Amino acid sequence: MSNARTARFSRRGLLAAGGALGLGAVLTACGDDDAKDGGADTKGSAKSGPWTFKDDRGTTVKLDEAPRNIVAFTGVAAALYDYGIEVKGVFGPTTTKDGKADVQAGDMDVTKVTVLGNVWDQFNVEKYAALAPDVLISTMFDDAGTLWYVPEASKDKIAKLAPSVGISVFDRQLTGPLQRMWELAESLGADMTAAKVTDAKKRFEAASERLRKAAKAKPEIKVLVGSASPELFYVSGSNLSIDLEYFKALGVNFVEPTEEAKKATGGWFESLSWENVDKHKADVILMDDRSSAIQPADITEATWKQLPAVKAGQVIARSTEPILSYDKCVAPVEALAEAIEKAKKVS
Repeated sequence: MSNARTARFSRRGLLAAGGALGLGAVLTACGDDDAKDGGADTKGSAKSGPWTFKDDRGTTVKLDEAPRNIVAFTGVAAALYDYGIEVKGVFGPTTTKDGKADVQAGDMDVTKVTVLGNVWDQFNVEKYAALAPDVLISTMFDDAGTLWYVPEASKDKIAKLAPSVGISVFDRQLTGPLQRMWELAESLGADMTAAKVTDAKKRFEAASERLRKAAKAKPEIKVLVGSASPELFYVSGSNLSIDLEYFKALGVNFVEPTEEAKKATGGWFESLSWENVDKHKADVILMDDRSSAIQPADITEATWKQLPAVKAGQVIARSTEPILSYDKCVAPVEALAEAIEKAKKVS
């Protein structure tokens, strides 16, 4: 992930560095410039015969056979792993500073994949070419078809080496991208009738119903979505982010930044100084769980510690970039449902 004090950032760089899906950690640096086991029961095997997949850009990729040498954004690779499909290479947050798997790597064994880039704007094109990729797969956080974590400077070189597939995670509810990843995995040969796969989908549906009931039972509980950086605290709006749009549709009462405050970030979030972190009143706080953000236990600001929700212990983690398998999306939904069920009105 790019240094938070880099002089200039594209809009994509801003979102990646601290706030994809509605949060950010480098607004002061960029101003308003645009800029392990645990997979499915059976390993996916490429289907015989031609392979075709139409992605969310409307692009149809056609190959003589299902791709075997797959390179993917880390979160996409983690989702495919849950369905029994393993990739050759990844790009995006994969390992932490101590060499352990990043939260976005899910259950993947990160020692068994080639990491082409672990931070924003890093992608080793030579290593990529050496993998003889059949296809590159990533998510998209805009409606322009921009592949997440594929560097602008080298995107043309990368595009010449293999076709790409983009799955949109922009301005839609979580269930849409989940279904698209399901379809992609199935096309790649995953066994979508495997018990772990079908059970995970049922658990997700049950968790969603639980959240719906919790939100209906306690409509007065206000939920704030935040992310912390050394300089600023970021409050996400509920639009544009797939998880928050879904939770809102289930009835969750979100704290919303002012429209004026969100303009500088394309509608994603509002930035606050730590002195003003109490601007919005909330009963439950959802905090960015990515390694790019400061985690709640490490926040030392006195103003944070005085927030009613913090004092009440009503702070939980948010999977800010959800891994798009049903298995990985169960826990975030259950956690929010439980938090609302147990929450006391403190705002």
